[in-house]
Amino acid sequence: MHPKNKSIYTLQFILLCMSSLLFSSSFNMIIPELPSYLSSLGGAEYKGFIISLFTLTAAISRPFSGKLTDKWGRVPVMAVGSVVCLICGFLYPILSSVSGFLFLRLVHGFSTGFKPTATSAYVADIIPQERWGEALGMHGLCFSIGGALGPALGGMVVNAYGIDVMFYSSSFLAFLSIVIVMNMKETLATKEKLHKSMFYIGRKDIIDIGALPAGVITFFSYTAYGLILTLIPDWSEHLGAENKGVFFTAFTIASVLVRFGAGKVSDRHGRTNVILAGLIVTSIALFVISTGNSITVLLTGAAIYGMGTGILSPAINAWTIDLSNPQHRGKAIATMYISMELGIGLGALLGGSYYSDQISRIPQIMKIDILVLFMGVLYLLYWKRKSANKKIQNN
Repeated sequence: MHPKNKSIYTLQFILLCMSSLLFSSSFNMIIPELPSYLSSLGGAEYKGFIISLFTLTAAISRPFSGKLTDKWGRVPVMAVGSVVCLICGFLYPILSSVSGFLFLRLVHGFSTGFKPTATSAYVADIIPQERWGEALGMHGLCFSIGGALGPALGGMVVNAYGIDVMFYSSSFLAFLSIVIVMNMKETLATKEKLHKSMFYIGRKDIIDIGALPAGVITFFSYTAYGLILTLIPDWSEHLGAENKGVFFTAFTIASVLVRFGAGKVSDRHGRTNVILAGLIVTSIALFVISTGNSITVLLTGAAIYGMGTGILSPAINAWTIDLSNPQHRGKAIATMYISMELGIGLGALLGGSYYSDQISRIPQIMKIDILVLFMGVLYLLYWKRKSANKKIQNN
């Protein structure tokens, strides 16, 4: 059977998607509640650090996770990411000071520093190249469903049982993710035993130069996500939302509806064309959010933002793998994720610092980030022209 007609929905792929859904639910369910929780601890001025500290350690851990993914194996690296979520969920209620909370945000970042890197490499191992966009779109869809279910579930648990039970629920979901991962078949052909040399990171281990164009676009596009994670919970509350996770549910549902199709389109019509469309849609979303003064407009902006991320994510992931060397696939994916964490972290840190609990500044911050996305558009157009000229010279 031709690879284009052969089903990609094997047991291994389905297990991978289920594990990612649970993992995503685990760490996303607590995010909307963290700004108010930090304020209750007396740390309202540190809201910008909720996401930026998380992304800092995620970014720092990417070179390690990339190297370990290429040498130790995909499965153990995925398991490590879920184990971190499990442990942190139990520790949040115990380390209930501002300093303890900020320390846990640092530690929690290792979860997304490890699991998504190995997961993307696993997808590339088990799926034919001409179906990568479709497969990553479907996997992203499951990850997004977790991103929608998590905040909604977290809000319900907090309202019914309190925030400590929500943290424990996060750990339980991470545990289920681990159970699935540990029953998956390893796909790395030349797996090595864990050795201390794997934790030595040289300059060549940090960035995959070939995948850097995808990293640049990822950086620009994910500054918006850093702002949204940091500011939208307070903005939702200001507009009268009873459940601060409703924005995340709306944008994730919209993302789910377009991811699968966007991945297929990128397989057929090119990654960069789809990425360009995603950047434009995301810019429109930020404009709508910045001009809204009601829950209806907020949710409209959330839906448009979900469409933008749903278009961008599978195309950028597939483009990264396209640009990578198969022997260093983990490093290439880690490069893309480092760029993602830097974008999220910088957006959260700068946006949160300027915000300073002054709600009237949020629309202005969103509009400023539209200019950042426009810089991504300019870079992508430059790269496309440079790539086209290189092909003409080679021919």
